Amino acid sequence: MQKFFKSWYFKVLCALAIFAAAIMIRAAASGSAEVFLSQAASVISQPFLKISSSVTNSVGDFLNRFANAEENYLRVQELEEELRLANEKLVDYEQKKRENEQFREFLGLKETNPDYDFEPATVIGRDSTNRFYSFTIDKGSIHGVEAADPVITADGLVGIVWEVGLTYSHVRTILDISVEVGVYDISTRDSGIVTGDITLSASEFCKLKYLPKESGIASGNLIVTSGIGGVFPKDLPVGNVKSIEVDSSGLSLTAVISPSADIENVTDVLVIKYFNGQSTGYNKSSGEGGETE
Repeated sequence: MQKFFKSWYFKVLCALAIFAAAIMIRAAASGSAEVFLSQAASVISQPFLKISSSVTNSVGDFLNRFANAEENYLRVQELEEELRLANEKLVDYEQKKRENEQFREFLGLKETNPDYDFEPATVIGRDSTNRFYSFTIDKGSIHGVEAADPVITADGLVGIVWEVGLTYSHVRTILDISVEVGVYDISTRDSGIVTGDITLSASEFCKLKYLPKESGIASGNLIVTSGIGGVFPKDLPVGNVKSIEVDSSGLSLTAVISPSADIENVTDVLVIKYFNGQSTGYNKSSGEGGETE
């Protein structure tokens, strides 16, 4: 209340009151009190009318802002829903696009290998601590996937199913030291075993060992599966020769192989559930992979 008495509003009102009193006295003396009262009422009420108008305008602005805020909120909700639907369509489009690409790869491989029974799968997880780029796929025993089934892409061999769950499977790649694949050089027909190497895996390479010392294998030659043992079908591309050196024993050659498939970045694969000549020749219990004679 003290603030009001000290405010300029109070001072103005006091001045108006004094002024009005003076006019009234003068009007009374001159006999024109009625005119004076009308003028005084007009003067006194003017500030209050301005205040009332200002308050009315402020309330109107507030109500307008409130109405606009409600309208804007509803519009934002509409835009968010439109964005959600657009994202769903984009995800659906990308999924169908990927499925179509997989299907084309599937058809190409199926035409070349009519005896293959494929199961398309998607990589759903990777073990970041595994130096051999093992991964998990979204297909398991209910899809007919079994341990020791080969895993490929249209480019070549990726690895082998190692463990199977109901709706998922773990895959070990050909970069893994526990995986061994019987192969041969399509140019020289020399055979050997492709397996992982701890040092080479860091560069996404594996090695081909047990090559005859007199082999004519050369850099760039294509290495494919031999099919011996029935774990992997014959003639799946495995990789190309990068370099050759004499084994530490001096009795054979070892070659560094660059895999045909992009193992580190693979996202979609095909599991070969059956092929002519398939057998269960993968010895998992001993922790050693490979094909058996």
